[in-house]
Amino acid sequence: MRRCDVAAYYFPNWHRDARNEEWHGAGWTEWELVKAARPRFPGHQQPIVPAWGHFDEADPAWAAREIDLAADHGLDVFLYDWYWYGNRPYLADQLEQGFLRAPNRARMRFALMWANHDWLDIHPAKFVNRPALLARGAVDAAEFRACTDYAIAHYFHQPNYYKVDGCPYLTIYELGTFVNGLGGIDAAAAAVADLRKRVRAAGFPDIHLNGSVWSVAVLPSEQAQGARARLETVERLGLASVGTYAWVHHVEDWGGAFPRGSYQTVAEANYRTWERNRAAFAVPYQPNVSMGWDPSPRTVQSDGYGPCGYPFTPILEGNTPAAFRAALERARDFALAGPEARPLVTLNAWNEWTEGSYLLPDTVHGTAWLEQVRAVFGAGARRGG
Repeated sequence: MRRCDVAAYYFPNWHRDARNEEWHGAGWTEWELVKAARPRFPGHQQPIVPAWGHFDEADPAWAAREIDLAADHGLDVFLYDWYWYGNRPYLADQLEQGFLRAPNRARMRFALMWANHDWLDIHPAKFVNRPALLARGAVDAAEFRACTDYAIAHYFHQPNYYKVDGCPYLTIYELGTFVNGLGGIDAAAAAVADLRKRVRAAGFPDIHLNGSVWSVAVLPSEQAQGARARLETVERLGLASVGTYAWVHHVEDWGGAFPRGSYQTVAEANYRTWERNRAAFAVPYQPNVSMGWDPSPRTVQSDGYGPCGYPFTPILEGNTPAAFRAALERARDFALAGPEARPLVTLNAWNEWTEGSYLLPDTVHGTAWLEQVRAVFGAGARRGG
């Protein structure tokens, strides 16, 4: 019986990092925003209280707990939000010091989602919403070579790195930023061709390069591509598959009066997007399910909250465990109806606490979100890399 692989995006900003301490002060992690969050309207669930407390994710013992919880509830892969700024990684210690040193790491596979967006000073954002640039996401050919050389050397050879037909899986988050940083589609295609040569030289048959495609910009630095440009980029770069990071990249009508949005309305918009993208692209489209959306913890809590752009966005209501399960079932059925031998469903997210999209247990719902994943997809890691 054919089954889906299930991958959850992992946002690694819950441990100390030297650059964060330069920007925000000694000992700072994004847990500070979780603790400070307050309701923005009646019935708004803030602050969210993690059932495990505000733990250090770079500690291998905590990483081991996460691995067991994920594997026991039907997840196969952590897709790490992976950052590269100024010719070096950023926020990599959870992966390198925590996950890869956990004694049970073999229970979960992992892969990289290169989050090549600008890093802005939005932790928290002021209501005027003109955040300063802290690190630039666009890279030239030399820096692209450096960051992918690092990934090949440090990650691709790991025995539990996620591979499709032996090819390491890598997602590019902002295709527009990637193309523009390289100097255009011809230069970007040449850089990818060079990457393929290096991956093959490292002993792999090729790289499974995935692109995140979307029509609605969320972060201020995101460079949206029109439908024709998206198709050309996917074809010219030779991408093996496409998908998306979160539902909000495909939504214009949120189904409510700001700041309220409807989970069901946003879900239906994404179901339509899945069908359009499967028809439009010549490569597999991997459906995504978002557990929720609420970036209000990333705003200054004493400021107003109005529609002035991310992170001042609508907040989804109605994302009950039952509604989440219904979305998971739609994604499973969509993925299994496709022609690919190894379908993949992505989830947003394992731990996006400050965007209101997380599977880890909180003090209100416990493990209810994860229980839906297990009910729909089954328990335990199911395939080798």
